[in-house]
Amino acid sequence: MIYLVEDDISIRDLMSYTLKIAGYECEGFSESESFFAAMEKRLPELILLDIMLPGVDGISILKTIRSTDRYSDIPVIMTTAKGSEFDKVIALDLGADDYLAKPFGMMEMVSRIKAVLRRMGKTSPAHTDGSSDIIYSNGPILMNDTRHTVTSSDEEVLLTLKEYELLKLLMQNIGVVFSRDTLLQRIWGIDFMGESRTVDVHVGTLRNKLGVNGDHIVTVRGVGYKMESIE
Repeated sequence: MIYLVEDDISIRDLMSYTLKIAGYECEGFSESESFFAAMEKRLPELILLDIMLPGVDGISILKTIRSTDRYSDIPVIMTTAKGSEFDKVIALDLGADDYLAKPFGMMEMVSRIKAVLRRMGKTSPAHTDGSSDIIYSNGPILMNDTRHTVTSSDEEVLLTLKEYELLKLLMQNIGVVFSRDTLLQRIWGIDFMGESRTVDVHVGTLRNKLGVNGDHIVTVRGVGYKMESIE
């Protein structure tokens, strides 16, 4: 579990969505009161903590975390305003494990989390329900549908929900050609009022994110798209 303390709802939602796609359980908070109430019930593996918060600021929250025996060992990554070197120094001096300067990329955030957890001797994300993972693979492209993660040539790929669903459909049906209309219906829903250009745009971004392996999503002229088998 990762706790995310960020008062900007749009940023918090994006960070939370990214963490869940990367396979982490996540809970977000906008201020200190609800955050500490959750801490009393369940301790997280890591905390992402914004410095600029309404009421009690992130520095004060960090001080409380580090001075409370029950919380003191939880790793904390601070998020700071771009160029605010003073805040970064203070946060690190008070025991923050790392910091992210806004605006930061979602891939960088996930990488920093993994690095901090590795230093703490923790492996994450991990399942606790004992269930078997559902895996789809095509050569160097690997999709773990249980953890909702994708790797291409061992590099993690962060996808939007529609990109993920599009890739999953193609990987479940290697060699099958799907028309643009079919993809619109299957991925966006039968009542979606978009255009076939929507499919083209998503295929393009999906190819780019898969890197060299993206070329195996093939355009079938006059029809649509398919995924080729990768030997």
